[in-house]
Amino acid sequence: MVKTQPPRKRAKDDERNFRLLVQGVVDYAIYMLDPEGVIASWNAGAQRIKGYSDAEIIGQHFSIFYSEADRQNGLPQRALEIARREGKYEAEGWRLRKDGKTFLASVVIDAIRENGELVGFAKITRDITERRERESALLDSEAKFRLLVSGVTDYALYMLDPRGIVSNWNAGGQRIKGYAPEEIIGQHFSKFYTPADQASGRPTSALRQAEQTGRYEEEGWRVRKDGTFFWASVVIDAIRDESGKLLGFAKITRDITERRESQQRLERMQQQLAESQKLDALGQLTGGVAHDFNNLLMIVGGNLHNLKKLVGDHPKGKRSIEAIELAAKRGADLTRQLLTFARRQRVNPESTDVAERIKAVYEVLDSGLGGTVTLRMEIEPNLWPVVADTSELETALVNLVVNARDAMPEGGTVTIAAKNATLKDAPHPDDHVVITVRDSGVGIPPDVLSKIFDPFFTTKPVGKGTGLGLSQVHGFAHQAGGTVSVSSEMGKGTSAAICLPRGKGEQSTEQQDTKNIAGTGNVLLIEDNPEVANASAGFLEQLGYSVHWVSDAEAALKEVERDGIDLIVSDIVMPGGIDGLKLARIIRDKHPGLPILLTTGRSRI
Repeated sequence: MVKTQPPRKRAKDDERNFRLLVQGVVDYAIYMLDPEGVIASWNAGAQRIKGYSDAEIIGQHFSIFYSEADRQNGLPQRALEIARREGKYEAEGWRLRKDGKTFLASVVIDAIRENGELVGFAKITRDITERRERESALLDSEAKFRLLVSGVTDYALYMLDPRGIVSNWNAGGQRIKGYAPEEIIGQHFSKFYTPADQASGRPTSALRQAEQTGRYEEEGWRVRKDGTFFWASVVIDAIRDESGKLLGFAKITRDITERRESQQRLERMQQQLAESQKLDALGQLTGGVAHDFNNLLMIVGGNLHNLKKLVGDHPKGKRSIEAIELAAKRGADLTRQLLTFARRQRVNPESTDVAERIKAVYEVLDSGLGGTVTLRMEIEPNLWPVVADTSELETALVNLVVNARDAMPEGGTVTIAAKNATLKDAPHPDDHVVITVRDSGVGIPPDVLSKIFDPFFTTKPVGKGTGLGLSQVHGFAHQAGGTVSVSSEMGKGTSAAICLPRGKGEQSTEQQDTKNIAGTGNVLLIEDNPEVANASAGFLEQLGYSVHWVSDAEAALKEVERDGIDLIVSDIVMPGGIDGLKLARIIRDKHPGLPILLTTGRSRI
């Protein structure tokens, strides 16, 4: 059975416990005032906050905590009057401690009544100085941050609400996107996106990703107020409160159009350098192969003369000889194209009327392209002359037009255009003549476009092309001091442009007369390749000469000292320490009247 306390004792205990509770509170000053405002009780919190002990302060009027100015203005009396009339008074203001220092106080005064009669006031005071200082520091920091954000002009910094509505705007946003704050605040941020991005739901997707992962980053095209586009770097951060509730998004946008263009220019330069190095290496290889192939053709061609004598008028033999001659001619053409690509083909640059050459090619090709292909010319009047090998220019045009025709199996239009232009990005910025061959064909895939100038690269069926047409165009353009470029779009066609430097209207090379050396006499032939020597000797003998062959310079010098040598024919590239050029100088010093003919399968020594 639970023993209950008498009501009087229980009330006395409750009062004692409450008093102990109030006395023990140290963060709040809790004390009683009588109806006149005289302090009637005091707790530990009051002593800590205000500095008075209970013996010092009980019996004093509570106005002692107010400043002299507040007392003169009657603030303590008004506080009690409001509490008496309304039951409660609340305020924040500066109060005095015992040591005279001030502190910011949060004050609550409650009227205490018993049986409807006012018996006094309960006053609770809290020192909120530190809190106010923190709040002030936070407000100051926020103000400075707002000034910072609003003053930034290189970045568009602004807030979005959870729906994507722009809620503030800075100077950078106005500079980059063109909108004033009053024009854009309240609008959805999707208006900065292109129509295609809006239709695909890109803005919504960006906010969804930012909400799910906390951040969204990308680069892409954005639209200014005036409708122009810029390449933007975008970051969207989700902003949440302490409970995790989404408050909105912070969006940072930077215009990086110039940086992107610079990066693209650098990438193009690196790609061009890599292409140049690749083509140069291929040129070295191709030139060496062409030289060796030239020697083989020389052997074939030289021995054909002997075979013709042996065959005589025999019908089958003559047909065989003609077939060999045709194959040798095709081989020579192939070698010429290889040497042109390698820029080792001997050329005869001269002042060339581009318009006249295009018209000549047009007349040849117009009827030969087929009935489904239309050939057009767009030649600007008063074209500047160029200095180039005329036959190589015509060959390059034919190669481009034939390629254009082959790219249009269902027919279409090929246009040969030419115009004057001053190019700033050319290897030698100056006046140029730009010759363009355009077609309306199927286009070239991007992965193929980078390989089109490689020797023997072709997309045509076996037997339909050598893969050297565009290699010849590339070699011709660069050997003439110009460039060639090809652009293409799938389904819309291809455009090839040859840029040649403007010429001076004068022939750039001198024509040298050569003496006719056919006749009789003794020839000293110096050649390290026995097969080439045999073919050369046969050719010289057909011209009526008697030939003596040696394989190196040392043996040749010994033979020259003998009488009876009328002509020296020497290869330039020979093994040993003395090449053909050095040998010729030695012989010229000792025998200045002895004619010397230097030959080589290479065009660059």
